[in-house]
Amino acid sequence: MSKVAIYILTAFFCFTCAKAYSQEKGATAVPANIQDDKMFYHTIEPGQTVYSIATMYGVGVEDIYRLNPESREVIKAGGKLKIPQKDIATTITAAQEDLDYSFHTIQPKETLYSLSKKYQTPAMNIINANPGLSVATFQTGKTIRIPSVKIAQLPQTASQTVIKDIEYKIEKKETMYRLTRKFNITAGELIARNPELKKGVKADMIIKIPVKTEEVITQTAVQPKEREVNAMLSAPKQITKVDKIKVALLLPFMADQTGQTSATARVVEYYEGLLLSIDSLKNAGISVELIVRDTGAGAQKLDQILSETALKDVHLIIGAVENEQIKPIAEFARKNGIKHVIPFTSKNDDVLSNYYIYQINTPHSYLHARASEEAYNMFYDYNIIFVDTYDTDDKAEFIKTFKLGLAQKKVSFKDLVFHPESFAGDILSLLVTGKRNVIIPVSGSWAALNKIRSPLRMAVEANPSFTVNMFGYPEWQTYTRECLDDLYALDTYIYTNFYADNMANDALRFNAKYKTWYSKEMMTTYPKYGMLGFDTGLFFFDAIHKYGVNFEYSLDKIHYRSIQTGFDFRRANNWGGFINTNLFIVHYSKRDYNVIRHELNK
Repeated sequence: MSKVAIYILTAFFCFTCAKAYSQEKGATAVPANIQDDKMFYHTIEPGQTVYSIATMYGVGVEDIYRLNPESREVIKAGGKLKIPQKDIATTITAAQEDLDYSFHTIQPKETLYSLSKKYQTPAMNIINANPGLSVATFQTGKTIRIPSVKIAQLPQTASQTVIKDIEYKIEKKETMYRLTRKFNITAGELIARNPELKKGVKADMIIKIPVKTEEVITQTAVQPKEREVNAMLSAPKQITKVDKIKVALLLPFMADQTGQTSATARVVEYYEGLLLSIDSLKNAGISVELIVRDTGAGAQKLDQILSETALKDVHLIIGAVENEQIKPIAEFARKNGIKHVIPFTSKNDDVLSNYYIYQINTPHSYLHARASEEAYNMFYDYNIIFVDTYDTDDKAEFIKTFKLGLAQKKVSFKDLVFHPESFAGDILSLLVTGKRNVIIPVSGSWAALNKIRSPLRMAVEANPSFTVNMFGYPEWQTYTRECLDDLYALDTYIYTNFYADNMANDALRFNAKYKTWYSKEMMTTYPKYGMLGFDTGLFFFDAIHKYGVNFEYSLDKIHYRSIQTGFDFRRANNWGGFINTNLFIVHYSKRDYNVIRHELNK
């Protein structure tokens, strides 16, 4: 075979392979540029679920399942989902308070200017619809809202008064006096336009008469230039400072009920902690005006409270507990441009679409996603062993997320089913020397921990050649009275979104001040609600004092060391509110029998 023939066959073979490869890749890759008025793409972020994504875009879960059948089983961070566009109104006036939106996934080389042109929408309207939009967040793959208000396409018209000269033929017997009266003009104005009148007024002369008239002119709206539009994303934000911070605390104290339930006791303790934060700031010269209202149960009393004029002037609202009250407060905050802090529940959807909301208690899916990511960073080179004790499987989501991440990164792990009579031998058979081992129960319950702690400790202490850690859950800090020595002996780590070291100086000072003020100890709860109120107050009130009412633009500058609850707020999306994604890794150190809290934020 000739060299030319060999070359041609080789080239053909390479082309065929390349084409086949690209077709194979195309079968799984999402086309970057295919989106229209019926569908767009969403890039999945850690912690998001199909439900939260559907809620974010105002569509049904089944709508997403229909377009993405595989999402019924699992979704992976970094993957893409097809999302149906909502049906939106074809016309809408700018005077309407609530606009309809479509959604757009930013493509390579797209700019704010090009999107403004594409959707015939003023660039400032796009920015206003996406408060989180900036140079840093205007990225390929990110989704933004497009408001349906259009740029006016018709030329704009206006009228103006102009003076024009008309020609007039002087009639017989007309005089200068008659001309001035007839046209409401002075003799000087007539002579200025007609110098020949100096020689006298004669019949049949053609003269010019100035006449005022309304003239319609056509104006073409001047559109900003490309550079000016794109520069809007990096425009500095003006800080709105206040002398006195006005705060509304709207909680169900249930003062009209006989006796105090554990739920209302927690609410009262939270309020007490908040008052201590205000006192601490007062000593630092920061003034806080607090409006407190008992919302009671349900929405009836709340409606009356929200009608108060004073509430429209506050800078921050803290409340409520249940979604029945959270939703109307959130809507009130949105309409009046007021920050709204949701202090307790992690099960609220308003944060996904209301950019005034700050949700302190991290939703479980976000907490598990971040915890599994950190667990991988800690243990990717360990011998990882999951132990199933067949107890309440309350950590199934975390375990599923963690195992999925390990599989994606091709990190092996082992599974062990707990049998009480053989557990010590079973675990020893799975441990290895030459690398560290980590034991992870798949349940966070006391029953699960109690089953494995003693036999695991005895097996490890009897075989010092094995290096072992245990990894667990927020609940374990509530079991320390019963098993603190075991946690130390097993060199245990736990993840949690709250932790207070009661022997630390700041905690000791707070506990002493709380007891002095209220002549009682805080309730034995996890978290402690008095500390939660104190941390919340110090974080938000100091943020407003230092960075103004619009402190959201300076969140990266706020570094608050909490007593119990840390804060690392991140936007749910470009148009939504802020979710607290702070995470602590707490280490019960075997080396020195100390408890070390590592805060993982920013």
